[in-house]
Amino acid sequence: MYYMDDQKMESIAKRMNMSRSTVSRLIAIAREEGLVRISLRPPEEPIDTTASRLRAIYGINVIVVPVPTATAEVRRLERVATVAGRLISEAVSDNTVIGVAWGTTLSAVSERLVPRPLTGVKVVQLNGAANPATSGILYVGELLGNFGRAFQAEVINFPVPAFFDYADTREALWRERSISSVRELGRNADIAIFGVGAFATPVASHVYSRDYLSDDEVAQLQSDGVVGDICTVFIRSDGSYADIELNSRATGPTPDELRKIPQRICVVAGSAKAQALLGALRTGAVTDLIVDDECAQIVLQASERAAGNSGE
Repeated sequence: MYYMDDQKMESIAKRMNMSRSTVSRLIAIAREEGLVRISLRPPEEPIDTTASRLRAIYGINVIVVPVPTATAEVRRLERVATVAGRLISEAVSDNTVIGVAWGTTLSAVSERLVPRPLTGVKVVQLNGAANPATSGILYVGELLGNFGRAFQAEVINFPVPAFFDYADTREALWRERSISSVRELGRNADIAIFGVGAFATPVASHVYSRDYLSDDEVAQLQSDGVVGDICTVFIRSDGSYADIELNSRATGPTPDELRKIPQRICVVAGSAKAQALLGALRTGAVTDLIVDDECAQIVLQASERAAGNSGE
């Protein structure tokens, strides 16, 4: 009555002999449980838009989320996460394997997924979350649990640190079957979902604010020209990452490994992450980008300047 016949809640309540508040509650429950799904389909865009220009430069799908200029950063993240939650939910189908990297942005996205009654879905943690101060289980468990509940999926955790102290320790542990099987599942996922971390952002990136890095490690990363990370693998603005020492101890998939996954959805909010997003795009690790308009515009300007300087 409400969605298909366009009836008002008052008339539905009268016809069904119940209160308006009961009708409102039932409609809300229908959406929360996935009985009602709302799809977003962007209208045909003019040729010259931020999204279309980024799409042309990087050959990826781009959704730019408009946010009023004076909006607080937390609210900006919420707006982007809401759009991302709905679009990601539309992308998942039966028997999909979803690789998820933890982080502040993905936590917000996980809370805004649209529940769907699917079968055979698996959600696998892409990068370790432990550090000297915490196991990371509570934080990442809630994030992955939101994905699992939304899609009635099996959740597979990756019980290792975000960064090992020694590269050879990582190599030894990768040979353990219980660990290698999780890595194999994540690196053969159908969809990878991740954000972009950066050093100084109004809404703090988890890896830079929760005892994952020592002061000396942060100083070394900045000296190496690092602008941020994807899946806790550090990158420069030109997209390079292979020679950064800390990456030899990181547990997340590298951009090269991510590129083997068919669909890689990157969700970013805030202009402070523009340089890190630029580096992420230049690695080729992104196939789908959901980003706020302010960050998108900065990335577009930098990308077009670089193209102009190279004579393209």
